[in-house]
Amino acid sequence: MQIRATGTSCAKGASMCAASGMKTPRKPRVAHKSSHATPIASHTTTFDWWRMNAICRKNIGMDLKTSSGSPAFRVIAGLVGFGLTFNLGCERAEPLQWQVSAAAKELTPELQEKVSAAVREHSGTALKPRLVTEATPAFDDEQHLKHGQRVYLKRCVQCHGVSGDGNGPVAASMYPRPRDYTRGIFKFTSTAYGSKPRREDLIGTLRRGVTGTSMPAFNLLSQKDLESVADYVIVLAQRGELEYQLTAEAVDMEELDPESIPDLVSDVRTRWNDAKSGLTQPLTPQPVLTEERVKLGREAFVAKRCVGCHGEDGRGHTKDNIGRDSWGYSTRAADLTSGMLHGGRDPIDIYRRILNGINGTPMPGFRSSLESEPETIWNLVAYVLHVSAARSRGESIPAGLMKPYGEPPAEPSSGEPAAGAGGDPAE
Repeated sequence: MQIRATGTSCAKGASMCAASGMKTPRKPRVAHKSSHATPIASHTTTFDWWRMNAICRKNIGMDLKTSSGSPAFRVIAGLVGFGLTFNLGCERAEPLQWQVSAAAKELTPELQEKVSAAVREHSGTALKPRLVTEATPAFDDEQHLKHGQRVYLKRCVQCHGVSGDGNGPVAASMYPRPRDYTRGIFKFTSTAYGSKPRREDLIGTLRRGVTGTSMPAFNLLSQKDLESVADYVIVLAQRGELEYQLTAEAVDMEELDPESIPDLVSDVRTRWNDAKSGLTQPLTPQPVLTEERVKLGREAFVAKRCVGCHGEDGRGHTKDNIGRDSWGYSTRAADLTSGMLHGGRDPIDIYRRILNGINGTPMPGFRSSLESEPETIWNLVAYVLHVSAARSRGESIPAGLMKPYGEPPAEPSSGEPAAGAGGDPAE
């Protein structure tokens, strides 16, 4: 009888037995009463050379390290592998599933199923993901997204969670909290305020990371990995946004009219497709950022009331520097003197933050007030770069306000996180 191992928990045992020349064992499968039964969680098999060797020395007085060339080695290694695998057990992992949002769970079972069915129809499932913006995905697109999913499950799920809701296993211990994609809101974009990000925006964030947070730079990943995982993040964002819209419709109308679903799907598609051609271009070409522009930028920083949140010294230690972001967390304007500009340090990155604002935060855009004086935007860029480099120039930064801030006056709505639970400074 040929015996082989199945399941991820015995991968090391299977590979060790294969190396020894023995057929790899498996534990007999347990028949579940129904296809919906939840498999029992498998034990983690710590199966390595040193454990095998210790067992062999203890029970049969044989040291595998000195006997690997002998014929008995193959037999003993196989038997030990079989015993450990059989006793510790192998179970197939549960199929990957996206989670229903907290808001959707508040619906009646009937409405929840209608919402879930519409989401599945247009976003696919975790086993077969698809973009809402692709009405008829091709086979190559499916394989591309599956590759992105594999990268996501290896690199991102620990923080951002299986469904992209920012509730991964380690999220609770992080400040700021990992981003929740399911609202379809991304902070650092090259598009206008309130718009969706371009694909290139997400790839850029992956490449550089977000300085001052737990989000690392993934600049060593291949271009294929970066592009596919960015597209998979867009899948999670579009799926979450569609679920949010459908749930809101069901709550408002106390019903989900099938005729309203195409309009909601079209709305999601339109906004994401519009972003592809929504790159914000500077109103004027980038000039040389001279010391004179730094001085003019300082004057504009005061005149345009940037000091109201960021403070006279740019540290953000002001009484007005408190608010709440779109995810329900308390948030504050960035300490510009830290040098940690989350959306990137390139002049064009800062330019777009000033012109467009930052999605999901109290940081407004200044297009309406600065469109008639476009050079002022570049002056502000020069000043922000100057202030953010002060520490690297060895300049002494005076200590700022040390007493605790108060919390925003508005209380979060039901289901939103408590103040202070996460969030990150808005630049």
